[in-house]
Amino acid sequence: MSTNIKYRVLGVMSGTSLDGIDLAICNFKKNINWEFEIEKSKTLKYSKYWQKTLINLHTKNKNEISKINIEYGKFLGKTITLFLKNETVDFISCHGHTIFHQPKNNFTLQIGDGKTIANLTKIKTINNFRNLDITLNGEGAPLVPIGDIHLFSEYKYCVNLGGFANISVKEKNAITAFDICPVNIKMNHISKGLGFEFDKNGNIAKKGKIISVLLKQLNNLSFYKQTAPKSLSREWVEKYIDPLILNQYKAEDILHTFCEHIAIQIGYHLKDKSTLFTGGGALNTYLMSRISHYSKSKIFIPNHQIINFKEALIFGFLGVLKIRNEINTLKSVTGAKKDSCGGEINNPM
Repeated sequence: MSTNIKYRVLGVMSGTSLDGIDLAICNFKKNINWEFEIEKSKTLKYSKYWQKTLINLHTKNKNEISKINIEYGKFLGKTITLFLKNETVDFISCHGHTIFHQPKNNFTLQIGDGKTIANLTKIKTINNFRNLDITLNGEGAPLVPIGDIHLFSEYKYCVNLGGFANISVKEKNAITAFDICPVNIKMNHISKGLGFEFDKNGNIAKKGKIISVLLKQLNNLSFYKQTAPKSLSREWVEKYIDPLILNQYKAEDILHTFCEHIAIQIGYHLKDKSTLFTGGGALNTYLMSRISHYSKSKIFIPNHQIINFKEALIFGFLGVLKIRNEINTLKSVTGAKKDSCGGEINNPM
């Protein structure tokens, strides 16, 4: 195991809500416990071309997906090179962008070819964090809980409101984690239909009214009755959520109802102590007020840098654990046969 206990890493994250690429230069230091600092961060919005390409890629054939995997790797490589101008990092730790997530079929795909990124940037690049866990019969998700244990240990619950809401729950020296419900993957889509990238502060949702029948249908979906480990995907949203909404309701009423649905599902799990909220949804003041209404836990919203870059930070940390050959994926979270050290290391040619 490496004796080096200081690392300067670039964490790279692209979430299912397609709001852009999160880049964060992070410093990690280990004394007794791990400490971190986000030194420099930026979110780069996707061009119309990349938004359209990524949102439709799951409908393409294998050859087209392989081609875009390399093209997206080149795009990430060039983007990273610009961001890292005059900066040095020990390595890049890149989540990529999820195109398929079907753990029941032993399949997950995050594009952004690691070899291409490494060769373009001339920096060691770690990617493909989910595959090993899938081969061990795990869900391949969530991966963030290892960071919640080591970097955010003071909170009982950590909730990220991104494309989906996911939660880590720490109890008696153990951790469980799972996806709760869709969030921005659906809410941003509805907002775009109204000409907005997203519903800022939940202002549109706030004006709407509850659609009682829709709220009941959403809350009765069988996923919510399943026990962890469990994870959600774009495929699940298309199969179970989209048919309920269609175009039969006003957009602001759908957003209002969807916020209530999210708040009910999240609030159900927050029974005591303290909860750290991160992800773009944590900036939605209306949504957060509804979650507070249903929660019995004290809610903490950190500074904007941690709200926006916690996932990039933790994927940087997953890379550190990979380099050190230490466990970064937990069977208690994913349901795999054993804990593992996921990720593929790509050295530049």
